[in-house]
Amino acid sequence: MTDRSIQQQAARDALDAHVREMVQWHFDPETGCPFWLEKAAGLGFDPRQEITGFGDLHRFGPFKDEWLRGGPVQRWVPRGLAGKPVFVFETGGTTGIPKSRVACDDFRTDYELFSATLPDEHFPRGANWLMLGPSGPRRLRLAVEHLAQHRGGICFCVDLDPRWVVKLIKKGWTEHLMAYKDHVIDQAVSLLSANHDIKCLFTTPKLLESLALRLESNGTTIRKAGITGIFSGGTEFTPQWNRFAHEELLDGAYMTPTYGNTLMGLAASAPTGPHNDYKIAYYAPQPRAVLDVVDFDDPSRVVEYGETGRIKLTTLTRECFIPGFLERDEGEREMPYERCAWDGVSGVRPYRGFASSTTVGVY
Repeated sequence: MTDRSIQQQAARDALDAHVREMVQWHFDPETGCPFWLEKAAGLGFDPRQEITGFGDLHRFGPFKDEWLRGGPVQRWVPRGLAGKPVFVFETGGTTGIPKSRVACDDFRTDYELFSATLPDEHFPRGANWLMLGPSGPRRLRLAVEHLAQHRGGICFCVDLDPRWVVKLIKKGWTEHLMAYKDHVIDQAVSLLSANHDIKCLFTTPKLLESLALRLESNGTTIRKAGITGIFSGGTEFTPQWNRFAHEELLDGAYMTPTYGNTLMGLAASAPTGPHNDYKIAYYAPQPRAVLDVVDFDDPSRVVEYGETGRIKLTTLTRECFIPGFLERDEGEREMPYERCAWDGVSGVRPYRGFASSTTVGVY
């Protein structure tokens, strides 16, 4: 076996061992949450005896989106975490009841792992951060704030309600939409001009573009405003936009793409730039989360490398067990690479089955 093959086999073995540990935790009456302990009664098998690795998780069947909508939210709190402070984060909810996910420390752990992927020369230890993205009931604000604190800095945050943005788009209220965007960018520019030594930035592609253009109209740039490192994410983060940002917006500031959500955590990207025509490939924080690219008509079948499919997420932490969740995104399956000995996904974009009814908003 080659060194690469050995690494990939070790990663598979580590994932299988982690699956066994998580299944033992979530289906033990002493530590599991009410939702999964109740589900276990109707499974027809004992997960603690028969789930021996990642390949067995298909036996749970498809995870239904509506299980995360509505309450009581306490049904998702593992008994083994009783007494710990619990956060609840929302995802979706532009229409209808949003999906909820409980957490205690996962958002901190996820972003500490991501922190290890950031180059210190662009994201200096001790530097302050600006969080210019969705706030409110999402975990992103607290997660980026913890990332800044973990790296020894302080995070400045801007208010932004993406659900209001989506409503403005759907109503066609362009004037109101532009006014709200200007309001958000006003806050960011004020913070960057206030001598807070902000060097690091999280934002979305659309907001990064708006911020760069505003700074340009003020006679300055992202880099001249003090920003040396940016991480950004969203389904609009395409190779074309990545090239445009590097050539027209950043003025030499470093930027790394990310793909994340409330259920998974944060998937960092492989190196991207002129060397690979700005292609972006994301790799989940395995074994805590796994991304598969599956056949559109048969979610149990992983597509071949380079083929297109729907993204299927499995979350495997002590706080959250979600096997086989079909995301609202699609993309292409990517080979492992030197830093991640497991599959990745590129070309992430809204799933074609929903795309016509999806409003992207600030992303």
